[in-house]
Amino acid sequence: MRERLAAFPELSIPRLLREIRPLGYSGGRTMLGDFVREVRPVAAPAFEVRFETEPGQQAQVDFAHFKVVFDNEPEQVRVVWLFSLVLGHSRYLFARFCLHQDLQTLLRLHVQAFEHLGGVPREILYDRMKSAVLGEGEDSHIVYNRSLLGLAAHYGFMPLACKPYRAKTKGKVERPYRYIRQDFFLGAHFADLEDLNAQLIHWLDTVANARVHATTERVVAEHFAQERPRLGALPAGAFNATLKLERRISHEGMVSVGGNRYSVPEGTRSRTVEVHTLAQEIRIFENAVLIAVHPVLRGRRQCSVLPAHRKLARAAAQRSAPSQGKPFTRAGEAVARRPLSFYDALGKRLAGSGRRT
Repeated sequence: MRERLAAFPELSIPRLLREIRPLGYSGGRTMLGDFVREVRPVAAPAFEVRFETEPGQQAQVDFAHFKVVFDNEPEQVRVVWLFSLVLGHSRYLFARFCLHQDLQTLLRLHVQAFEHLGGVPREILYDRMKSAVLGEGEDSHIVYNRSLLGLAAHYGFMPLACKPYRAKTKGKVERPYRYIRQDFFLGAHFADLEDLNAQLIHWLDTVANARVHATTERVVAEHFAQERPRLGALPAGAFNATLKLERRISHEGMVSVGGNRYSVPEGTRSRTVEVHTLAQEIRIFENAVLIAVHPVLRGRRQCSVLPAHRKLARAAAQRSAPSQGKPFTRAGEAVARRPLSFYDALGKRLAGSGRRT
């Protein structure tokens, strides 16, 4: 315990208990907690005002910043972001790690969260993240991102922004970040982003949402099962809000979007194209004509090259390739096919007549 707390002083007591059970610890949580408090004194908590909400009324959303070294890239420190949506009534937690906290990622993870919950809360509270809140207009009116408003209209929820410098109003989503960091993230090993999310989902299902919540004193998943019918119904159609960008085509015939590159067809004449970014795909237009559709790449520095976009290059390579022994003839010519015995007899005849070949 001293070694673990020296390396990761924020580790939670339940996490430490799970780690030492397989090592032979047979004591209880209370005994462990007493020891941890001796080794790691707990700071006095600040006073907070708690706001409770009705079932299905509110969720809180935010991003948190993490640094990780993946086992597949041991020499590089990666910055990842944790998206979290917490239902205010049951404290049910949906979370995923991602590489960006841009608007496209925000919209995509909202869609995933709603599908996972099987419904939509009536309002969602945001910190003043740039991907959601653009600022304030006249009379302190909040200006939200247009695409976020489109998402809200499609799913039927009301976006709300925290007051400036009042992040404590989002305590239900702020506390889980500390909980996730202490009880799941610190001291663990992850092969890559996919493995990180796979382990996170398992932890959510078996630990976070399976526990008795300290405030509600109820099992989170059971409490959520009662709250689910109070959520708004999912819409019938898919959400397809579009972010429009202008991008230049590189000399390799690629367009850069969100740190990744996407191909355009050979023969594209324009040097600048319009890119429409949706939650799940990238659409590229030349003079208002759709010329390419790619699935969104989730990482960075990746390339998506559609096979149909490089047909001309392959044809040119085939034309310039060696003939591999195939005869070349001029148009209109026909070449007779004779057995080898014919040429053998012809050679003997020429040799007998003394003529050179």
